[in-house]
Amino acid sequence: MTKVLIIEDDRSIAELERDYLEINGFIAEIETSGDQGLEKAMTEDYSLILLDIMLPGKDGFEICKTIRKSKDIPILLVTSKTEDIDKIRGLGLGADDYIVKPFSPGELVARVKAHLTRYERFLGKDREEDKLHVRGLTIERNTRRVWVNEKEITLTAREFELLLFLANHPDHVFSKEHLFDRIWGLDSLGDISTITVHIRKIREKIEADPSNPQYIETVWGAGYRFKA
Repeated sequence: MTKVLIIEDDRSIAELERDYLEINGFIAEIETSGDQGLEKAMTEDYSLILLDIMLPGKDGFEICKTIRKSKDIPILLVTSKTEDIDKIRGLGLGADDYIVKPFSPGELVARVKAHLTRYERFLGKDREEDKLHVRGLTIERNTRRVWVNEKEITLTAREFELLLFLANHPDHVFSKEHLFDRIWGLDSLGDISTITVHIRKIREKIEADPSNPQYIETVWGAGYRFKA
């Protein structure tokens, strides 16, 4: 279930927010002080934070700024103030939206659902764009993980970098010298024959038949090519 943190010093308002969120299928937790709310936001996992601006201890602006340094979950500011400068300041510190008291419970729930949907769509798009899919082979760039037919395999750092470089340039032939320079670096000491060894090891891990490779092809006299 989706968990929401409510940081609000007015207990009656916080409980109203919690009740309507729970009626709509969310788990909602309440913190009434800025310091404790910030600690909970930073140490536990929440899908969204409802954050009052005027709080004892750290105010909502300071909390928002601190959370945003390490987390990108939606933050909705809740305020009784109507001055545009406060809204602008809050959005400038990384808040995703604001809602002004008094508000209807229906509006609150609708805003929460809208931001969660937008965030999940954005997150899903990012995750998918991070992945490279080629005929049963999946390479996840940021996490440096690789799957073959949905079975995860383990590559060394150099093996992963070599595979990713070739896969990012499909149907392009690279010489051993070029690959060594790109993966090991121009100033590295070593023998370019290490490319042959690493290609063999990668094939043993990702190819159904390493002697008849379907992903990394040898172009005799020229180098290697990743078959798209």
